[in-house]
Amino acid sequence: MTDRYAEHRAIARDLGVDAIALVPGSNFERLFNASFGSHERPMVIIIPVTGAPVALVPNLELLSFEALGFEGAVFDWRDQTGYRDAFAAMAAHLPLTSLAVEGQVMRVFVHHALAAAYPDLRILDAEKQISGLRLRKTPDEISALTGAIRLSEAALAETIAEVKPGMTERQVESLLVAALFRNGAEGLSFGPIVAAGGNAAKPHAHARDVAIAPGDALLIDFGGRKDGFTADITRTFFVGHADDRAHQVYDTVLRANMAGHAVTRAGVTAHQIDDAVTSVLEASPFAEYIRTKTGHGLGRDVHEAPYIMRGNYEVLAAATVFTNEPGLYIPNEIGVRIEDDVLVTDGGYISLTEFPKDLTVIG
Repeated sequence: MTDRYAEHRAIARDLGVDAIALVPGSNFERLFNASFGSHERPMVIIIPVTGAPVALVPNLELLSFEALGFEGAVFDWRDQTGYRDAFAAMAAHLPLTSLAVEGQVMRVFVHHALAAAYPDLRILDAEKQISGLRLRKTPDEISALTGAIRLSEAALAETIAEVKPGMTERQVESLLVAALFRNGAEGLSFGPIVAAGGNAAKPHAHARDVAIAPGDALLIDFGGRKDGFTADITRTFFVGHADDRAHQVYDTVLRANMAGHAVTRAGVTAHQIDDAVTSVLEASPFAEYIRTKTGHGLGRDVHEAPYIMRGNYEVLAAATVFTNEPGLYIPNEIGVRIEDDVLVTDGGYISLTEFPKDLTVIG
């Protein structure tokens, strides 16, 4: 019988620790194909190097947890009594001296509860190793990613067909969100960024009740979630018309985006891709308006490893998915970002994003 915990046990052995701990989040979902909320009630799975795992589960989640077919002991607790005794019982059942955890996911109070239950426990941050199991996507995962991207692109096409000068950013945002769910999204990858004119120069802008003026750049960064996977797409349009400076800025960003595609293949580093992209921006008249790295991994989380930036010499393997999203941000004037979701292949790449990138005037 296949041991579904084999990868996690191997990480524990390689790190020289007794066990791996998982909490609700993307790594948990990948292992169990089920999602649980992360809230004030701690839930922890501990996977030892050998033997059966153990789980600490809020009592109100027990019926849902039973559907996982969990193989080990389960220690539940209720709101009325608290979780301290459940942690103590788990520690008595499975003594540990060292434990690897998800450093970007486990919350401080859960860490403290483990430390209290195991007073001599050495806790190691193994975020890179645990989340690294998600770097290379399976064919099913690539299919799910592609599905999220396609429905997002359909929603974007429907949205921009309705945009007119005088509409507010929030009105456009509302159209986009409605279109995402209409096209089958099960959730949002993140709160969409819909920003026009000078607001688009803020990489993480928020939509305002401000009318979009003729000639404004309209930056839309968004994605829908489907089957556990996320899309992350940015396109920048011009409303009514685009002047010569807008064309220059846009063309620079597009050339940078394409330069990143040109060097992408299995075996290159994240540094090499970012260097190719950023070099185009640096050679332009707009070099001072570079504010971000080129991109990040994409999958169950909208931001995950690998991070496409200079200084990251991580070699990208085939079946890695990342975003290529160069941008230029001129304060109080214009922001342009073009973002594709890219699948690394042995011979090059496949852009999972198919939405057109030529400068487009809408409205």
